[in-house]
Amino acid sequence: MIELTEDKLDEILKKSYPPWVKRNIEIPNISIYAAFSNSAKKYKNNIAIDFMGRKLTYKELKDEIDSISISLRELGISKGDRIAVMMPNIPQYITYFFGIVKLGAIVVQVNPLYTRRELEFEINDSGSEVLIVMEDFIDKALPLYPDKLKKILVVKIQSYLPVLISQLYTLSKIKSHKKLPRADNIYLCKRPKKSKLESKEVDIYPENDPALLQYTGGTTGIPKAATLTHRNLIANAYQIIEYLPEEYKEKISYLSSIPFFHVYGMMTAMLTPLLQGSKIILAPDPRDIKMALKIMDRKKPTAFPGIPTLYHGIITHKDVNKYHINNVRICLSGASPLPVELQKNFESMTGAILVEGYGLSECSPVANVTPLAEKDKEKWRRFGSVGLPISNTYEKIVSISDGITEMPFGEPGELLIKGPQVMKGYWNRPDENSKTLVGGWLHTGDIAKIDKDGYVYIVDREKDLIIAGGYNIYPREVEEVLYENTKVSECAVIGIKDEHRGETVKAFIVRKDNSLTESEIINFCRERLAVYKVPKIIEFRDELPLTLVGKVDKKALRCDNKGK
Repeated sequence: MIELTEDKLDEILKKSYPPWVKRNIEIPNISIYAAFSNSAKKYKNNIAIDFMGRKLTYKELKDEIDSISISLRELGISKGDRIAVMMPNIPQYITYFFGIVKLGAIVVQVNPLYTRRELEFEINDSGSEVLIVMEDFIDKALPLYPDKLKKILVVKIQSYLPVLISQLYTLSKIKSHKKLPRADNIYLCKRPKKSKLESKEVDIYPENDPALLQYTGGTTGIPKAATLTHRNLIANAYQIIEYLPEEYKEKISYLSSIPFFHVYGMMTAMLTPLLQGSKIILAPDPRDIKMALKIMDRKKPTAFPGIPTLYHGIITHKDVNKYHINNVRICLSGASPLPVELQKNFESMTGAILVEGYGLSECSPVANVTPLAEKDKEKWRRFGSVGLPISNTYEKIVSISDGITEMPFGEPGELLIKGPQVMKGYWNRPDENSKTLVGGWLHTGDIAKIDKDGYVYIVDREKDLIIAGGYNIYPREVEEVLYENTKVSECAVIGIKDEHRGETVKAFIVRKDNSLTESEIINFCRERLAVYKVPKIIEFRDELPLTLVGKVDKKALRCDNKGK
């Protein structure tokens, strides 16, 4: 067996990388704000944000960030404070994100669709005493004031909308609108004007100072926050930029509908574009497929980072043929497995390159990407693979049983990752850190394999592994086969209790063609899978439950099947 040392992986990847990608790159030792500031100086007249037709140049965006930073400082916010941010993809997300990190404070990303209970958990766990929230979601926050939250800053989406759209939006909200309570520490934040006061960044130590708390692990057990430093995030942005073909390294446009509150959206659709000098076309609701189609048609974005459910929604939308969607050139899919059939269908319909990547919150989040090559793209891709470890990133596969023994090429085991984007640790979770970060390696909990060219294949999550009659069954493999059936629109596979086998395989299927039957599915799988992998139970549904980020919610499916 050849041990996959760091030198050996370097040797393999130098041969497997496309010619424009360096195996090791220099990562500047600067803060997030400093990196953005450099970009704003270089591209000051470029459009940074396009929001429903209202545009901001890089210079204008920097001026607003600097003014907000001064306002936050005057409210007593200082280095190390945790500031919860609860907004969809609107301009204020960007301005407050950078305003916060400029002060050395820490952004705590909160999903605006959270319930009060979920919000309260993150506020308590992070120790956040300040929340910045869009007006539409204020009702969830008010019960936490003033006992938990000492200050609430409220922003309005109308502040950045074109005049007519702003008026129409306001009128549509009149019936549901509630006046903000009068309280000393609840502030309605207007769009900032350029400040005459001096706006200096605090001293930041990029390798040590946290910039972001990203909650993860909510699908099993108690959520915990990955602590991501300034260097973690800067490193990952530069790693992604290095991977882009030369013509896409700067001054391109992004359709940014993947939520920023998810670290994948924040990195690929916000931070990376802004360090490239690119234009961000904001879409506040990722579920609004019609809006995404309109943006693709009218604004002609070049890049479109997304998730499989988003790409599936685009190509299956009933009106998709009314829109010109073939101007998008590069698409990176993450957050959940990309079915090969979906990948092929999306590329066929749009002419874009759609590649799968891999990451996790603990990696800021990107660790692997399939080469984004337009010419000879079949040379660089392996269907079903999440691609190659990106620059400065090392990976190996170890035995599931002991977490130490390295597995040979092509054999599955737990994926371990090391690189500058790997988190500092979990916030206030020393016990978790000792299990997850061992000898500089991040134990991902994902079962994967690596081939001799360095391409990584995610077999499944360790927690999703089905053990039936002593056999290991990986749900993703079964799902890939199901997606090959032209009558299947969406599917998900889980293990459920079985008295005889311990577990057995159950498939949930959304039909594209209602003539599809249970026996037809089982026979289809028998022709393509070992008998022990074939689903024994089929359940047809009108739709699959999704998490708040848009992944298929397998936890909900398991809960639905308890006791059955």
